[in-house]
Amino acid sequence: MIFSVFTQISVWGVLVAAAIGFVFGSVYYGVLVPKYYALALGRETMPANQPDLLTIFGPFVCNIVMIVTTAAILHTIGISSLADALSFGLVIGVGYLLPMCMTTAINPNFPRPFYYTIVNAPYFLGNSLVTSSLLYLLR
Repeated sequence: MIFSVFTQISVWGVLVAAAIGFVFGSVYYGVLVPKYYALALGRETMPANQPDLLTIFGPFVCNIVMIVTTAAILHTIGISSLADALSFGLVIGVGYLLPMCMTTAINPNFPRPFYYTIVNAPYFLGNSLVTSSLLYLLR
């Protein structure tokens, strides 16, 4: 049964990937790109929002769901090397996460969809590569 793969996922791999993704996201969005992110959202003249529980833990929970899904796919397709794990992370990042980011931004609430995607792309791609690598190494 396909769902039996979930019992074979490394809990440590998921937890380490989630922790690193949380720290990476905090540094990326909190330190490296907050001004660019505000500009992408058309909020550059507005004061920064204060983080609340949803904005802190919502992405963390969503990332855990993505990590578990990634682990299940990695296991199911039989990734057998770090190079394959990195290739898989690249395919997921470029093939799913970046287009999803662009699709989300193409609506009237995002004044600069291409810029928004460019600002977010390094996080999504980097997180996908790190997650796939960690899940392979900590399997």
